[in-house]
Amino acid sequence: MALAYGPRTDGPPRTRVPRPLARLGVPLAGRTWRAFGHLVVGLPLSVCYFSLSVTALALGAGLVVTFVGVPVLALGLAMCRGFGTVERARARALLGVRVAAPEPARATPGTGSTGAMWALLKSGASWRHLLYAVLHLPWAVVAFSLAVTAWSVAWALLTYPLWQWALPLHAGVDGIQLYGDGTRGYVLDSAGELAVTSLVGLALVYPAAWLVRGLAAVDGLMVRGLLGPSPLATRVVELESDRGVVVDTAAADLRRIERDLHDGAQARLVALAMDLGLAKEKATEDPEAAARMVEEAHGEVKLALRELRDLARGIHPAILTDRGLDAALSSLASRCAVPVAVSVDLPARPAAAIEGIAYFTVSELLQNVSKHARATRATVDVWRTGDRLLLQVTDNGHGGAHPARGTGLAGLAERLDAVDGVLVVDSPDGGPTTITAELPWRR
Repeated sequence: MALAYGPRTDGPPRTRVPRPLARLGVPLAGRTWRAFGHLVVGLPLSVCYFSLSVTALALGAGLVVTFVGVPVLALGLAMCRGFGTVERARARALLGVRVAAPEPARATPGTGSTGAMWALLKSGASWRHLLYAVLHLPWAVVAFSLAVTAWSVAWALLTYPLWQWALPLHAGVDGIQLYGDGTRGYVLDSAGELAVTSLVGLALVYPAAWLVRGLAAVDGLMVRGLLGPSPLATRVVELESDRGVVVDTAAADLRRIERDLHDGAQARLVALAMDLGLAKEKATEDPEAAARMVEEAHGEVKLALRELRDLARGIHPAILTDRGLDAALSSLASRCAVPVAVSVDLPARPAAAIEGIAYFTVSELLQNVSKHARATRATVDVWRTGDRLLLQVTDNGHGGAHPARGTGLAGLAERLDAVDGVLVVDSPDGGPTTITAELPWRR
């Protein structure tokens, strides 16, 4: 594995707006206006969803005594799934809420339309879509009323000096009337009253903007909770992906071991057998030449044993099995090209699989420190926090390590993710580099 050290090239630095200044622009922010548009459009869509879904549900339930009601109910659930597609797209476009599509209703192969119908009826995601279509209407009425009232009143008062002239011209009144008893009333029409009204609108437009965002956030939560994949389905997808990573990694390791055996120790043993055969033939004719050939073969045996020992260490070092992470990592650090300080603080040994992953994670990170970091020292810290095992490798090199710039860290992160682990990289340009790996603690 090779890490991509060097200057980052993932785009120009982003300019951040100070938070107080960003808050001042909340009423004018595109996010606020998109949220308001989402709430306004949500009411008529919810009326449509509610009417069609309740009609399909009532018709299907009413006809369920006959077989006709079952396909009607299935069609209604399929229609609700279509509503969910529209709502997820609307939430993504207006709220920036990205919700994955739920698990499809898979029918048993060969069952045709009947199987598809029963798959829809048995799908929990279909019923969650129906529940969303029913529950969203009352919420949409509340959100629409609050958002439109607060937003329109706040902006009407804020912009009152700009449109007040239209009231006496077209409505026959001097301005907004605060009260009236039929004979007299108080109308906001003077310059001072216009200014005060605009200031009141300015004071109201900020809480109105946050109210609109809050209502839209609740809407986004409903989309996530009812129209997305279930936690169980999400977990199944993650496990399937992790299983694929584990299988690919195991296959790659087997190919590497086969290649190392074929090109290394096996080739040396074949050459050794040939040399010993020649030495056997010359043992009686030229004993001195035979002795030299045996001596050379003895050297080849030592090299082959060394290669086999290194290969075995790469598969699973014996010191890790016998003495645990502390001794194994200390032995690993002694072979690193830069001085490495190792600190292991574990109350007990984790499971063998987790221990092996921790060892090879540190091994690959230290190899990259030796080859690419240009560091003069490094540290390895291992400790347990709760039910997690943490590894941290730090070096004083020039930094710039980034998973997006190469396959090294990305591949290591995938391996850790396969066992619910996490890899965090902190490597600013100029260093130092700190890479933290988190693994589940399993006894």
